Amino acid sequence: MEKQYTSAIVVDKRDLGGGIMELWLMAPDIAAQAVPGQFVALYCTDGSRLLPRPISICDVDGERQKLRFVFRMVGEGTKELAAKRVFESVSVLGPLGNGYPKEVGAYPLLVGGGIGIPPMLFLARELWQQGKKVSIVLGFRDANTFLVEEMAEYAAVYLATDDGSLGTKGTVLDAIKENGLQFDWIGACGPMPMLRGIKRLAQSKNTPAYLSLEERMACGIGACLGCVCKTAKADGHTHVHNTRICTEGPVFDAQEVEIG
Repeated sequence: MEKQYTSAIVVDKRDLGGGIMELWLMAPDIAAQAVPGQFVALYCTDGSRLLPRPISICDVDGERQKLRFVFRMVGEGTKELAAKRVFESVSVLGPLGNGYPKEVGAYPLLVGGGIGIPPMLFLARELWQQGKKVSIVLGFRDANTFLVEEMAEYAAVYLATDDGSLGTKGTVLDAIKENGLQFDWIGACGPMPMLRGIKRLAQSKNTPAYLSLEERMACGIGACLGCVCKTAKADGHTHVHNTRICTEGPVFDAQEVEIG
C-alpha cells in the first residue's frame, strides 16, 4: 500500500458538541486505499507546530473520494484543524499503519472508548457488508455521545457511561457482561485501561482480539521511535521486544503486545 502526500480540500465540517469535531476531506488517492484501523497525518500551517497530527480514519464515502475524521480538540494543533473552513486545504500523508484483519469471525464484537470510537464506524460498515452479525459496545463519560445512530445502521449497539446516564453504568466490560453478549472475534480501540481489560476478556474466552493502540505519535512513519510498545516476541532483526505503533501497528493481535 503506497503512502500518498497530498493537499486535501475540506468539503464539509460539523461541530458534534462536547469538543468533538467532524471533518470531511477530499483526498481520493488516500481514500481509495484506506482500510479500517488506519490513520493519516494531518499537517498544521502554523510554523510552531512542525509535527503532524495523527488522526484515525472514521470512514470513507461510497465513491472512495473523501475521508471522514471525528476527533476531539485537545491542543492547538487539533484546534487549528477544527477551524478550517470549507474549500481550505490541508496537507495530508496517508494512509498510514496497518488495519484490522479482513478475515474475522461470524459474530464480531467491536469495542470503542472515547476518541477510539470513530474508527469503529468504518470497521462496522465493512463487516456488515460482508454479512457479519456485528455487535458494538461504546464507552462514553456521559450522555454526550456521537456516531451512535450511524453505528446502529450496521450493528446492535450497546452503551456504557461513567455516570450511568445512558446504557450500563460503568465500563464497556460491564456492558458486555450485563448484556450477555456472545462473540467469536473482538476488534477494539480506546484508552489503554480499556484495551487491557479487552485483552483479558479475550484470553478468558479463548477468542481472537485485535487492538488499536492509542499512543502519542510524532513522525507517523517510524523514523523517530517515539511510539514503541513492548511485544511478546523479540523482533527477528533487532532482537528486542519492541515494535513501532505507527508502522507495525496501530492494530495488533492482542497476544503479540505486552500492555499489562
